Amino acid sequence: MMVVTGIAGFIGMHTALSLLQAGEQVIGIDSLNSYYDPALKQARLDSLKKEFPSLIFIQLDLAEPEGLTKALALYADTITHVIHLAAQAGVRYSMEAPRSYIASNINGFLEVLECCRHLPALKHLVYASSSSVYGNRRDIPFSPEQRTDNPISLYAATKKSNEVIAESYTHLYGIPMTGLRFFTVYGPWGRPDMAYFKFTKAIVAGQPIQLYNNGDMRRDFTYIDDIVAGITAVSKAPAKGHRIYNLGNHRGEALRDMVAYLEEHLERKAITELLPMQPGDVYETFADIADSTRDFGYHPRTTLKEGLKSFVEWYRSYYGC
Repeated sequence: MMVVTGIAGFIGMHTALSLLQAGEQVIGIDSLNSYYDPALKQARLDSLKKEFPSLIFIQLDLAEPEGLTKALALYADTITHVIHLAAQAGVRYSMEAPRSYIASNINGFLEVLECCRHLPALKHLVYASSSSVYGNRRDIPFSPEQRTDNPISLYAATKKSNEVIAESYTHLYGIPMTGLRFFTVYGPWGRPDMAYFKFTKAIVAGQPIQLYNNGDMRRDFTYIDDIVAGITAVSKAPAKGHRIYNLGNHRGEALRDMVAYLEEHLERKAITELLPMQPGDVYETFADIADSTRDFGYHPRTTLKEGLKSFVEWYRSYYGC
């Protein structure tokens, strides 16, 4: 039996779908909070439950002390894998609501670890970290071997903290763990707070889009199917100790190119508003995925243009535009 936290989230929904399609029994955990439209989260969850009635869903705030341990008590002896994807996301929002990041990303992570160390059949805990831990460095591509002790946002600091806490729990309790640093994940059912989603909404509505650093930014955009393939491959691989890997597309692409692809797929021109770099933002991300390819056969295959086409098709279908 496998547990997926954040199952109503973007990556969680797609990960659970892949596992269910493969015949796995899944327990999904989510608080369905209101950081962004809860109706979208509920729609993701409803889509999963409609196709797979066997899905077990538990609504829970992971930061609740011993909440996860109590919620999973009936299944504790049969849980072999935990994929922890629940978190308070968003770099800029961490400056507005810092306490929510400590609650979700630190306290919530602690509760997951405390639960996992009492699961007798556990083979592997996989948890989501972030490319944000690399900070605003220019020596690219980013490698898991590089130092990551200069976070420039509270969000990044909480993800770095997860990695450090995970290391200590593996040392103390022998929990087999793998941390995955995700790089700008996008695609159908995505998060409305991310740039590609906000840009699509604005272009459709004929409203201006905001390009920070005057549009001179680069991101390692990684399509959701490629990320999920990496997560599932890692989760099913034998685990010993605590390791950290990148999951990205192994290329930094210009933000302006992303906008151009959206314009092409939407058949509309964007109205652009150029703004300076925002606090907490980084100029470029670029993943070194050599370790992930070597150890798990990870090979991202979706180009940004192809992935955005799939997203736009979903967006039009979901919002009827």
